[in-house]
Amino acid sequence: MIMSQKSKASFIEKEIQRVSVLDSRNRQEGLQFLIQFFGEVRPGNSKERKNPEQNLQKLIQMMHQYPLLHTNLQKAIFSQLLNTNLNSTFTESGIPMARGFWQELSDRLKHKFLPPLQDENDFLYVINRVFFNSDDIEWVERISRDTWVYFFENTGLPFKVENQSLQNQLFDALKILSFQVTQLGLEKDVVKTMLGEIQSNVFVQQNYIIHELEGVLRKNLTGTDPGLFSTAKKSITDCQEKLQILRDHQSEHGASLALTYMLLIMQNRLERMQILLDVLDKDHQFDTGKLVDLFIQLVRNENKKNSIREFASLNFGYLAYRIAEHKGSKGDKYITNTRTEYWKMLVSSMWGGFIISFIAIFKNLIGKLPFAPFWHGFVYSINYSVGFIAIEQTNSTLATKQPAFTASTVASSLDTRKNNSQPNLFNLAVTVAKVSRSQIASFLGNLMIVFPFTFFLAWAYRAVTGTSIADNAHAWKMLKDQHPWQSFSLLYACFTGFFLFASGIIAGFIQNKIQYASISRRLEMHPLLKLSLSETRLKRLAAFIEKNAGAIVGNIALGFFLGMSGVFVKIFGIPFDIRHITIAAGNSAIAVEEIGFGNIPPAYLLTVFLGVIGIGFLNFLVSFSLAFIVAVKSRGIRLRNYPEFLRILGRYFLSKPLDFIRPRKRLISET
Repeated sequence: MIMSQKSKASFIEKEIQRVSVLDSRNRQEGLQFLIQFFGEVRPGNSKERKNPEQNLQKLIQMMHQYPLLHTNLQKAIFSQLLNTNLNSTFTESGIPMARGFWQELSDRLKHKFLPPLQDENDFLYVINRVFFNSDDIEWVERISRDTWVYFFENTGLPFKVENQSLQNQLFDALKILSFQVTQLGLEKDVVKTMLGEIQSNVFVQQNYIIHELEGVLRKNLTGTDPGLFSTAKKSITDCQEKLQILRDHQSEHGASLALTYMLLIMQNRLERMQILLDVLDKDHQFDTGKLVDLFIQLVRNENKKNSIREFASLNFGYLAYRIAEHKGSKGDKYITNTRTEYWKMLVSSMWGGFIISFIAIFKNLIGKLPFAPFWHGFVYSINYSVGFIAIEQTNSTLATKQPAFTASTVASSLDTRKNNSQPNLFNLAVTVAKVSRSQIASFLGNLMIVFPFTFFLAWAYRAVTGTSIADNAHAWKMLKDQHPWQSFSLLYACFTGFFLFASGIIAGFIQNKIQYASISRRLEMHPLLKLSLSETRLKRLAAFIEKNAGAIVGNIALGFFLGMSGVFVKIFGIPFDIRHITIAAGNSAIAVEEIGFGNIPPAYLLTVFLGVIGIGFLNFLVSFSLAFIVAVKSRGIRLRNYPEFLRILGRYFLSKPLDFIRPRKRLISET
């Protein structure tokens, strides 16, 4: 007998043929429904199932077409809300407990190897069962926020909370969050940045209001007090405004990991409190977008709850934001708006090139000394460090130091923490043009001086001493080292770009630490320094350290990054080295002076020159890209939210290409 084989009916096919309504008291049946429903949204292997947003939109259409499907989805959701514990969902998921960074990290490490047991009566168990793949958050986030809002509104959410048990659960969660915010608001690091007595502490005041609201609701279980709910919402807004003040205080006085950690926790808890108040007030005005944000956050939290990378990114990201802020505040001085500023940048860069010429000469003279590899690298590092510090202290400009600072300035224009509205992408394109022409001006200024002046210094050294800085064979090697395809110069330029970025991070970190730890004030109050220095000199020393220590340490770090690279080459024999555009230009000038223009094929010399330009381009590209990525990520910016930016930038470049090279004669408003 030949058996006819039918393909197995899908979940949706079964549901549209169903005639019975789910029982909202049957938790297991409701859970299975949700697992299979969202399984239809999860991307599949077939071409029709690859786009999760389209999958969800099709399900929404079917809910309209088949009312029973819509009803059963509502029943399935309520079966979980009414029969599970919601407290931990609002008070714990995604909010590290206030035990400290290291305690939380330790717990995650333990749970990474041996996950904790899940309580089946907890709503988080439902989230884990429905979104059971660790990468589910990827397709959940691929669906636009507007589509999720439309979905939740079509399922009957937001909803009026009529069930007394559910109301009690939600209010209990609200109280727990309120007490936790109050506790953190009384922490030493928070209190010391706030003015006034405890009674004026907004984090304490919101708890008084929530307690008063509880008393009213307990007496009048069937009604609400709209005025008191409005007061409670206003208190949460006041707390969030105070948090912003604390963040601004961090920008001015530095950030610590402990305080950063507490501010993140408080922000998360206040956002949850807003949602709970919105559900409980029954005013028929509900921000579904906030519910969607919470839903996506819960899925991410449960998918990544034991992820060390996710936890470190969350906590260090905000600290990186503060470091980026220190760099960003300095980035403005490297961006030219007018022709006057452009010419000042050019002149400043020429002075930077003047100093680099001496660095290049000294570097090659040091190379002639009979030192062991380590000591060669050490003295090279001192030479570079002194030169970079001299450039910093004379307010000169080194072209390759700009990207680490300007990248943060560009990213700040997309920062929703600073811009409450949608960022002006055209103005961002104008800022990119300003960065481009400022960078070109600094490169031109450096190279206009470095090559001819280093050539002159090499000639003067020969005239005075009767010996050359580099012999003929070494001179040809120096030219070859800058050649774009006869050497690894372009790869080494990328390494240098990373070191430029890393030195900028170090400078920002040290500057942040000095400000947060009040080093300037502590120096002024140091008993031994007060005895050995006059009050005026001590204040000058403290002010100098507060203003310059970060930059000095960053320059020293860059100097040692560049100077010690050759030591690793000689020790390990690996293809690793550095190529910096100004040093490469100086070395090329020394080589040309030794060999002579007439003895170098013009095509070869031109290729070496283009190689130097390529080194500069990669120095800039790698340093800027890394700094921009850190600045963007630390601000929580998602570039995929601005897909139209490249089109706007492209149109602006095609219409005004010269704006990317030099400023206009007249400053025209670019709004």
